[in-house]
Amino acid sequence: MLFQVEIVVQIPHDLDSEKIKDLGAAEVERAKTLQREDKWLHIWRIVGKSANISIFNVMDGAELHEILTSLPLYPYMKIKVIALCTHPASIEDEQQ
Repeated sequence: MLFQVEIVVQIPHDLDSEKIKDLGAAEVERAKTLQREDKWLHIWRIVGKSANISIFNVMDGAELHEILTSLPLYPYMKIKVIALCTHPASIEDEQQ
């Protein structure tokens, strides 16, 4: 299943700067691992925000939940999830 996920990171201003740095580095590594596993297909930064729009390819909503809650910055995220399916006007299958 494909899901569009919007993630907005909201780190408290009083959080220790070293902890923020460590969490950020761990987040990047986790995201790269999920991309290599073909779970996190696309990630785009939203200009001017500490936010991104991503496309995940997972078995179901439960797997997506497991992935999202495994992200090091998860406690500081506001997340919006939209399930996706192929549109009848899509020519995607014709190109394969």
